Amino acid sequence: MSSANSTMPRSLNADQRRDEARSWRLFRRHRLAFFSALLLIVFIGAALFADQITPYDPNATNTSYAGGKPQPPSYEYALGTDNYGRDYLSRTISGVRVSLFVGISAVAFQLLVGVTLGAVAGYFGGWLDNLLMRITDIFLAVPAFMLLLILAGILGGSLLALIFAIGVLNWMTVARLVRGQFLYLREQEFVLAGRCIGASDWRLITQYLLPNTLSPIIVAATLSVPSAILTESALSFLGLGVPPPNASLGNMLGGAQQWIRSAWWMWIVPGATISLIVLAFNFLGDGLRDALDPQLR
Repeated sequence: MSSANSTMPRSLNADQRRDEARSWRLFRRHRLAFFSALLLIVFIGAALFADQITPYDPNATNTSYAGGKPQPPSYEYALGTDNYGRDYLSRTISGVRVSLFVGISAVAFQLLVGVTLGAVAGYFGGWLDNLLMRITDIFLAVPAFMLLLILAGILGGSLLALIFAIGVLNWMTVARLVRGQFLYLREQEFVLAGRCIGASDWRLITQYLLPNTLSPIIVAATLSVPSAILTESALSFLGLGVPPPNASLGNMLGGAQQWIRSAWWMWIVPGATISLIVLAFNFLGDGLRDALDPQLR
């Protein structure tokens, strides 16, 4: 009996390692997802070390170009300058840092709210489930972008205000996803076994149910980041996001409007950067879904 019990954890660990190896193998076969992950590592590395790799201060103006026309790409300025003489490469790197920080932080906030409410609703059920789902339906019925504009105008253009505004209006999908997973998992045998040995509700939620919900949560989070980045870019483009002179990819696009014909680099560079980041996160999410979803496997 004791030998059988001693081999059980080893067998479970072996099964877990096999599942992880299978998921990694499936993810590597998804070439777009694999190369998107590498591209995102480059973007995230550039964001983390922006202060070390930017050739110039992104907010420093060149007095010889101040108030004049943008300068095209040259040996001195690899991606040119804007109409204030600010180095566009430095501002792009700084903009990537701001956009990634806002996008990832907003998704982390919406995961915190969505996972908490979805777990409580799915585990306890009853009137609490009905109440939380009706609140979710109310948030889903509200035109999110219009409310975002109002919140951004009220709270101002600070990064924390942007993160709060984006996160508080996008937690509903995660809440529904987690609730559905919990409704299914709470009736499984391993949860019933946990109740039989006297496990508390907190332990059942955090150690039994939540770990078995991580795969869809990771996929949902990965697919939510590009939406948050696009929202931040749209708000900054409209002047309700990151305030100048600080750079974000959205307000760089906004500043390029009057130069759209004469200074192509001012809109192509931030526009292409946003597109690459959004596509990379979407392809990464597709690859993770294929690799982690046992039904798709």
